[in-house]
Amino acid sequence: MGPFSASSYRSIAQSIRVLLPEFSLKDRVYVVTGGARGLGLTQVEAILEAGGRVYALDRLQQPRPDFERIAARAKDELGTHLEFIPSDVRDQDAMHAIAEDIVRKEKRIDGLIAAAGIQHTDTALEYRKEDADRLFEVNITGVFMSAQAVAKQMVKLGTPGSLVLIASMSGTIANKGLICAPYNASKAGVVQLARNLAVEWGQYGIRVNTISPGYILTDMVEAEFAEHPELRKEWASHNPLGRISKAPEYRGAAVFLLSDASSFMTGADMIIDGGHRAW
Repeated sequence: MGPFSASSYRSIAQSIRVLLPEFSLKDRVYVVTGGARGLGLTQVEAILEAGGRVYALDRLQQPRPDFERIAARAKDELGTHLEFIPSDVRDQDAMHAIAEDIVRKEKRIDGLIAAAGIQHTDTALEYRKEDADRLFEVNITGVFMSAQAVAKQMVKLGTPGSLVLIASMSGTIANKGLICAPYNASKAGVVQLARNLAVEWGQYGIRVNTISPGYILTDMVEAEFAEHPELRKEWASHNPLGRISKAPEYRGAAVFLLSDASSFMTGADMIIDGGHRAW
């Protein structure tokens, strides 16, 4: 059986808000980095459907066309709010200024999904320093600065909440057929960063967890397939389900980790890889 349709997810989300109130994000305020496209945008819509308000940050100057449709849904159908803020997650001062501005407008901030990340494949013998530096700056430093900026406001307000950092199954395995040692190292860093933040910030009621997806059909992965078309079939064969995941299959995990449904969960890595690591 394949993934649910978007209409099915909407129906489920509406039922959850009525029947499972611990999954509700009603009136809570979240930051989603990498939120203008791909996995980040998919999770933005899930938060909105669960009742949350979202500020989507992305290095793009303009979000993907679907963003405007989702923003209109937020306002007209869901009775909530979505706003786009161009930003560079590596810029510490800018991230703190954005978080402060959100709090000025909303009077609260309840958490984060740090989905901003980049990929660059090359052999370890040929990988250029400038490519490695940029990747680590976005995938580790950027995630850290995003979490720091949001957590600082939560501590200031005395607001408990949840931070979700997007890692990868590549943070705990070396992928067969995918040559990108720095990327895998960066995602391992995200998993370990989350554990340490969970330990430091638990005293403030701030939970920090990671989601480690398997292969997802995103723009970044499609670009990889365009350059190496043989990988599409190969990657699909590496898990027992025999396919590559789609971004909507991670919606539920995001809402679960942000909501009170996961209130006793912190410092954990939620691996969703189609059974890839079971072999």
